[in-house]
Amino acid sequence: MNSAIEKRFANVARSKTFSNLIKRYSLSERKVLDIGCTHGEFLKHFGHESIGLTISSEEEKVAKERNLNVLLSNIEQDELPEDFNKKFDVIFANNIFEHMQSPHNFLIKIKPYLKLDGLLILGVPCIPYLTPLIHLKKFRGALASLHINFFTRSTLIKSVEYAGWDIVEVRGFHFSNSFIDYLLNLIYPHFYVVAKINEKFQYSPKRLKELEGYNSRLLNHEH
Repeated sequence: MNSAIEKRFANVARSKTFSNLIKRYSLSERKVLDIGCTHGEFLKHFGHESIGLTISSEEEKVAKERNLNVLLSNIEQDELPEDFNKKFDVIFANNIFEHMQSPHNFLIKIKPYLKLDGLLILGVPCIPYLTPLIHLKKFRGALASLHINFFTRSTLIKSVEYAGWDIVEVRGFHFSNSFIDYLLNLIYPHFYVVAKINEKFQYSPKRLKELEGYNSRLLNHEH
């Protein structure tokens, strides 16, 4: 096995942050859809019937060699298989939101795969509130060259809420004690948004009118 891949699995296994998430939301006992699962280093720790999605055939191969249930799929471009009618307890997506062509559409598209009382756990690198920290190596992750979306903690929360989700909590999970964790919000470079589907969500009238115009222009262009 590639030593770099082994290191990824080892790092996740000893991560205090991930351990705090596992304990807080009983992820080892719940059916999780891990979107952007890479080699399955997080997926390995989730409950029975959990499934991972990756766009890399190499990652899929590694995950299956470890007897992990991983599908080759691009959630933004592909329709999941017709028999993929599962409802999950949790949708987990870590370090993928900042790479997406359309983060808003992603947040809309994943809702049918989550139970109504289920949770979204979205991990995203963010520009720290104390912006000068971005010049330090530890805090540069949000500005990585592969990223095409950039968030602060505040804009990340609004992006999730405006796609029809109710926020449960947003923190770094470096500490199991949420109060201590919240005290460090000003400097954290990475946050986990935990949210539930807002069943009453509707776009504003102005947004609906805008969508009508967008869809009509799209149809005219196609014809």
